[in-house]
Amino acid sequence: MKTEDLISAMAADAKSTEMPIARTLWLAVAAGTILAAILFFVEVGPRADLTGALSSPRFLFKCALTLMLLISAMGLVRHLARPGSVPIGWVVALAAVPAVLGVGVITEMLSIPSSVWDNRIFGMNWRVCMWLIPLLSAAPLVAVIIALRHGAPTHPILSGAAAGLLSAGIGATLYATHCQSDSPL
Repeated sequence: MKTEDLISAMAADAKSTEMPIARTLWLAVAAGTILAAILFFVEVGPRADLTGALSSPRFLFKCALTLMLLISAMGLVRHLARPGSVPIGWVVALAAVPAVLGVGVITEMLSIPSSVWDNRIFGMNWRVCMWLIPLLSAAPLVAVIIALRHGAPTHPILSGAAAGLLSAGIGATLYATHCQSDSPL
């Protein structure tokens, strides 16, 4: 056998029919998000004053914060799905989310009287929030975990935790459009 024939045969054998893991993850996130959105719109839907809320800095901050969680966790999951080192940039981006929330909380505490802090901390419907966000996060979490099984994560615990944060970001972003409590507290 000639060298060129051997190389051609090896190259033909090496062709994979599987999708790249990044595409698999994007499809999983899309499928999970669609299922969560269907559940959201069937069960609760967005708040009645959504168009008015879009001009509120508190509402925009709340949505930006949940989107920061979603995006940074997605970046981390995408990189953790492949063998190699932990992408420190995405870890820093993810760590920035609670830091930004802390700045928002401090700003809120400085701008409102302490007598209303209790009402702002719990909001009006915290009980709904505590079960609806995990419920909306379930389908994306299952989809991302299944997608991760098609990858080769060398840090499975960290990958699972990042998948949980990603799905929580999806659930929280959907819920944020329903919740009437916009305070960072």
